[in-house]
Amino acid sequence: MSSRRGNHLTSAGPLTYRDAGVDISLKTRALERVKPFIRRTFTPQVQTDVGTFGAMYSLAEAGPDSLLCSSADSVGTKVMVAGMMNRHTTVGEDIVNHCVNDILVQGARPLFFMDYIAASKLSEGLIQQLIEGLAAGCQKAGCALIGGEIAELPGVYQEGQYDLVGFITGIVPREKMVVGDRIRPGDVLLGLASNGLHTNGYSLARKLFFEIAGLPVTQHVPQLGMTLGEELLRVHRCYAPAVLPLLNEVEVKGMAHITGGGLPDNLVRAMPEGCTAVVDRSKWQRPAIFNLIQDLGRVAEEEMYHTFNMGVGYVLVVEEAEAERAAEGLTARGETVCQLGRVEAGAREVRIS
Repeated sequence: MSSRRGNHLTSAGPLTYRDAGVDISLKTRALERVKPFIRRTFTPQVQTDVGTFGAMYSLAEAGPDSLLCSSADSVGTKVMVAGMMNRHTTVGEDIVNHCVNDILVQGARPLFFMDYIAASKLSEGLIQQLIEGLAAGCQKAGCALIGGEIAELPGVYQEGQYDLVGFITGIVPREKMVVGDRIRPGDVLLGLASNGLHTNGYSLARKLFFEIAGLPVTQHVPQLGMTLGEELLRVHRCYAPAVLPLLNEVEVKGMAHITGGGLPDNLVRAMPEGCTAVVDRSKWQRPAIFNLIQDLGRVAEEEMYHTFNMGVGYVLVVEEAEAERAAEGLTARGETVCQLGRVEAGAREVRIS
């Protein structure tokens, strides 16, 4: 029961923050459970423990002319597939790998990572799965998970949905940074294979599979060799273990992480004025998921290349004389490499032929 007195609403009992939809004790309990996972990512440079107001990281070992490189991104609507599958650890790895790849493009090695988890209502199990995934991704990348924010925002997010955002900082010596200014006509484009959608194009994929086709996430798809949900939750690949060592072996003139916007919108970011990246689409075999999307949705080829990575997750630009050596080094470290095409003189653009 409640009654109005003037302009004030009073309740039968004392109102709490939990009554308004925010449970602080839940977040505290969940954080206690995941502290061991977080601490496993700590490097000797981490100067503070979990739970401080500000995380501190030592740069004492950095060179006198080293640069910090930072980036931020979101998992996007892939989290909705994770919710349908009730499997949330993989999206934590997704956002770490996505961010690591983004700063890798400039030649940077990851130092530390921070996260933002927000929802209308959070559970201890969800928080634990997400942070376990984040910690796993950070450990594999040699990156410390040093802080973050867990927010319950009733009224902002729809019930049952959440957002996962990552923030990363890396370091690169000034003389080693890669900005694409040395790219010239005649240089070779090397592509590294993706394993599927990574973290882009999920709004189109979800609409097609779940709304239009009405398929369940548990649907086994012969072309994929697994269920639809398993395919869509493949972890975004991290290219740093193969690319970082290569930067000390050959001159890599430019790089691109192929995310939203596909090859046309991302590879052009590496091109200087006067250079056209000419890509030959026959040089690699795209994963079955892209053929399935295109056939089922009758999606135009141009739309596919502007929405998805189409099987190429990362591109490097090297001189022709070093292309074979670079490809061998990447292959030796587990990458599937193809020569996508070349750089030609022309407008600053990407042409897919």
